[in-house]
Amino acid sequence: MRILIFPLMLLLALLLTFNNFHSQLALPLWRQAFFSPDERDVSQMLFHYSMLPRTLLSLLVGAGLGLAGALFQQILRNPLAEPSTLGVSAGAQLGLTLATLYAASWGETGQQLATLAGAIVIGLLVMLVASGKRMSPVTLILAGLMLGMYCGAVKSLLALFNHDRLQSLFIWSSGMLNQNDWSNVTFLWPRMLLAVLLIALMIRPLNLLGLEDGVVRNLGMRLALVRFSGLMLAVVLSAMLVSVAGVIGFIGLFAPVIARLFGARRLPARLALSTLTGAVLLLISDQAVMLLATVWIEIPTGAATALVGAPVMLWLLTRLRHQQVSGSERSPARQKERALTPALLMAIVLLMVVMIVLALFSGDALSSWVDSQAVWQFRWPRVVAALAAGAMLAAAGTLIQRMTGNAMASPEVLGVSAGAACAMVLLMFLVPGDNVIWQFPAGCLGAALTLMVILLLAQRGGLSPTRMLLTGVALSTVYGTFLTLFLVSGDPRISSVLSWLSGSTYRVTATQASWTAALALLLLLLTPLLARWLTILPLGSFTAQAIGIPLKRSRILILLLASALIAAATLCVGPLSFIGLMAPHLARMAGFRRAMPQLMVAIAAGAGLMLLADGIGRVIIFPYQIPAGLLATFLGAPWFIWLLRRA
Repeated sequence: MRILIFPLMLLLALLLTFNNFHSQLALPLWRQAFFSPDERDVSQMLFHYSMLPRTLLSLLVGAGLGLAGALFQQILRNPLAEPSTLGVSAGAQLGLTLATLYAASWGETGQQLATLAGAIVIGLLVMLVASGKRMSPVTLILAGLMLGMYCGAVKSLLALFNHDRLQSLFIWSSGMLNQNDWSNVTFLWPRMLLAVLLIALMIRPLNLLGLEDGVVRNLGMRLALVRFSGLMLAVVLSAMLVSVAGVIGFIGLFAPVIARLFGARRLPARLALSTLTGAVLLLISDQAVMLLATVWIEIPTGAATALVGAPVMLWLLTRLRHQQVSGSERSPARQKERALTPALLMAIVLLMVVMIVLALFSGDALSSWVDSQAVWQFRWPRVVAALAAGAMLAAAGTLIQRMTGNAMASPEVLGVSAGAACAMVLLMFLVPGDNVIWQFPAGCLGAALTLMVILLLAQRGGLSPTRMLLTGVALSTVYGTFLTLFLVSGDPRISSVLSWLSGSTYRVTATQASWTAALALLLLLLTPLLARWLTILPLGSFTAQAIGIPLKRSRILILLLASALIAAATLCVGPLSFIGLMAPHLARMAGFRRAMPQLMVAIAAGAGLMLLADGIGRVIIFPYQIPAGLLATFLGAPWFIWLLRRA
């Protein structure tokens, strides 16, 4: 049965291609349009300069992705490694974005060099994070996807200030293969041929990399040199593919997997079959997107592959064995536990008051100290919204971490904030007009469904930290793809949605700030009712059941409260801030490990961090402003990487 899979894929690709070609141009005219198109015939010109190069480019890019994925997987002995999951594609895209904005005079060569530099930097960082864990598959995936999210945050910041200049670039870089000439094909094929020749020369040492490191060293091979050379070759190949086609994910993951299903065990056969399979997979995807465009709308090919690939990636991830990412901190016995005394509580309150006063009355001019009308009209809503959002995200992060017993879980990492944001954006597009009253229920529903799916899929492994994190990562990929489709749809509301997704508070009105503060106060007052559950659940399911904790009911109630907190905060600061990850850890590192002291200190830390991010974002590049959620992300992603490195 497996032998028939590739012929069936090839047949499907040929049928789709023939149908699209025939829709564009009648069969008798194909030969003339290929060699010497009639310039007076628009159909022949489109066939020659658009349809044909797009088809050949999809074959080249798919083949390159399959080859790069097989290389990554062989060198790292990691069945989940590929350009997108390792963050290499995101780094290349960020490099291209920076070159487009700040090095336009360098021309095409400068853009290619910037793309290559971005891919190499991110690839090296991912390997550095995972180097202490013997290139663990799970660690590599989490580090790569987190650095990819960080690159996405930087691109979002650039897009806020250069939306018009980058709109077309973002549409293209989401995986659009539309072509107007043969330039990308002529650029790519000789370089890919050179890469194939270099890989062929390295085939023997690359084949030995599939063995254990000790065995390879005993054979006399310079392991570090071969591994580094092979990885750099794969990174350069990935960067070239991104520079001509944007980010197209998961082809590099699936092609080697399918090659193994076909029975390719030796490296040369696996590389060749992965290359062919990648070409056929991307050809099917792109031709299906072209066919869909004739009856509906045209979506980026990269988005289509992500929508199909993320669930399959989730299916593959859950079958990894003996790969655990520890979410626990160091042994509590090494840390001195602190009590939240009244004196310490008063000090925290005093510090918060000082920060609020500074946020209200400090600014870009001395007149802000005396211009009370401007202060109360423009700043107090932002201050209140930042405080409330930071406190709610910190509380939600603490609830999730204690419920799951996973100190690396948070609304942002698990994709819960992205689920809430996706539901809200979907509401904005599907329900025109004044839909403010429905945004909070929609966000709650999106967050609750995301958490529920994570719990259901991770329950087989006893809610293991690894399975929960990887499930959240896969869901984040799906939500990110949906949001990308919204952003490239051409809707006039894109600019405001992009600003909101970045976590901006400068559009918060007095009414919105008041409602957010009231909602935050109400939800936070409910958290002490869960104190006993939050104390016992981190000890594990068996212990909690033995003590008499109703596991199902307790998790559902905590889930609902966390979802409400996340939805309310996301309305103010968008889906990315990492406050939900940082604040509970700050409280734990300060010595507050019991449920309620940790929760209270985390709430104060989250509110203070978000207020600090909002204040810095307001003045650092005045008169322009950096959204608070985006600035907090710049701090949060490195924090997660540090935790991953330390775990």
